[in-house]
Amino acid sequence: MKNCSTIYNVLNGNPNAVAVICGSNKYSDIKGKVIFYQLCDSVMVCAEIEGLPKRSNPFFAFHIHEGTRCSGNQSDPFADAGSHYDPNSRPHPCHAGDMPPLFSAKGKAILIFLTDKFRVTEIFGKAVIIHSMPDNFTTQPSGNAGEKIACGIVKHICK
Repeated sequence: MKNCSTIYNVLNGNPNAVAVICGSNKYSDIKGKVIFYQLCDSVMVCAEIEGLPKRSNPFFAFHIHEGTRCSGNQSDPFADAGSHYDPNSRPHPCHAGDMPPLFSAKGKAILIFLTDKFRVTEIFGKAVIIHSMPDNFTTQPSGNAGEKIACGIVKHICK
């Protein structure tokens, strides 16, 4: 139980950053938060999302993108989010911004994971994107993840 209490202590502590997620006009029911906790040598990422489209395939690709705005155009409402965050020029799925997929249960998803691909300070101002399709973890450069359906910008939380 020692490892579990460590996780609970982190989750009860102060996060370092948050991205408030909102869906595009077409997917306006999507909303939620992604919270980031800087640990010594890794980052705990906690996502809680609701309003995901209900369909037979419950997986949705989930990435940090290099852009700093959740805006775009009619064909891509989050075009300004840019490509996956990839400061080390690695192939997909090894980008720093590649995260595990969201798994929807009746339109809701909760995901908690640990990563050492970035520090929280490196992603301030970056876009968190939810895609319409699951990531296939193979196709370059973005895993054939489909359209961007929701977005939020990572913001520093003052303590």
